[in-house]
Amino acid sequence: MTCTLVNAAIKWSIKAQHVCWDLSSVGFLSVVTMLSKKEKKLIKEIWERLTPVAEDIGSDALLRMFASYPGTKTYFSHLDISPGSAHLYSHGKKIVLAIAEGAKDISQLTVTLAPLQTLHAYQLRIDPTNFKLLSHCMLVTLACYLGEEFTPVAHAAIDKYLSAFAAVLSEKYR
Repeated sequence: MTCTLVNAAIKWSIKAQHVCWDLSSVGFLSVVTMLSKKEKKLIKEIWERLTPVAEDIGSDALLRMFASYPGTKTYFSHLDISPGSAHLYSHGKKIVLAIAEGAKDISQLTVTLAPLQTLHAYQLRIDPTNFKLLSHCMLVTLACYLGEEFTPVAHAAIDKYLSAFAAVLSEKYR
């Protein structure tokens, strides 16, 4: 897929900055209340559709993050994260499946992500900023993959959801 779609998504994002959300300081409950029923349904449908290609979507988003933010590679020094590697596809799939699982019932996101909160905060000690970075890279990947179906409405809804996802993963750090 060409970068034309990515450029279009970025241009739209710049034009409509009020729609691009950084809700990490707002908190999970506020984000959930900001999502309409229509947005929650759209989010669920998009992630259900992406589940069969979870490896591709997840690995692409990770590669974008590693290329754009090289410091994030340090958490993966024990894995082969080269393009096309089994580790990259496996971890990418885990990420997308976790996002898709959370999208099934956004109001229960804290419960759904509780094991991942503990893992990332206490065992892996991931800098919570990286969740935001991955969210941004995931948005670009989705823009490439979904093309014209990644409408401004879908973009805004997914952006809010990924912000909530990142906020929930970061809660154990406080």
